[in-house]
Amino acid sequence: MTSRDDASASARAQLAALVDDPAVHDLWQAVREPVGDDARPAAVLVLFGVLDHLPSDHEAQARAVSRDLDVLLLARATTLRSHAGQIAFPGGRVDDGEAGPVAAALREAREETGLDPAGVEVLGTLGEIPLAYSRHVVTPVLGWWAAPTPVAPVDRAESSAVFRTPVADLLDPANRCTTVIRRDDREWRGPGFTVTAGGAERLVWGFTGLVLDAMFDRLGWTEPWDADRELELRP
Repeated sequence: MTSRDDASASARAQLAALVDDPAVHDLWQAVREPVGDDARPAAVLVLFGVLDHLPSDHEAQARAVSRDLDVLLLARATTLRSHAGQIAFPGGRVDDGEAGPVAAALREAREETGLDPAGVEVLGTLGEIPLAYSRHVVTPVLGWWAAPTPVAPVDRAESSAVFRTPVADLLDPANRCTTVIRRDDREWRGPGFTVTAGGAERLVWGFTGLVLDAMFDRLGWTEPWDADRELELRP
């Protein structure tokens, strides 16, 4: 195999090992919030693969992170009532009668991005994340894009853009920041990633930023960055 293939195989192996890591259930400590018994199950697809073009200009410190290792993200439509315009993983609620979070994540990804689920190798599920704000319990489904297919917004009323973001761009310390929201004498802080994707500059923050940040830390991919670089967001 070439060095590019070696890096891809290493990244896939490290991601697969994350599923079996006994400490994986502690990954989401920073995003856990108490929810009621009526919380609805949901799932997101955290899908990594290898870009065919437009690799990162940043050379990551982690040997497993090649310039073309990427993760699939989308921009939610600005007209949505909840989380309008935010960057997210494909995903949504687990329907009644559905087989579980894996089936839901793959269905939602197909409906939102047009990907062919047959090309996705499901590595496993990570720990459930209760979210009080939306009253959901979200299961991240970790996947490897073994046979990528074209993606694009399927319904513009739901997603304004779909894009594959190089992981090295997310890890680049120059693209890291701490997002801050102040409202009603309270403050919320979290990791943020600023990247150019889908023809525009994007801010990855909130739930998606927290999940990626926790995963990168656990994988040992995180590079030292200035957490004092703050970006204040409007509530």
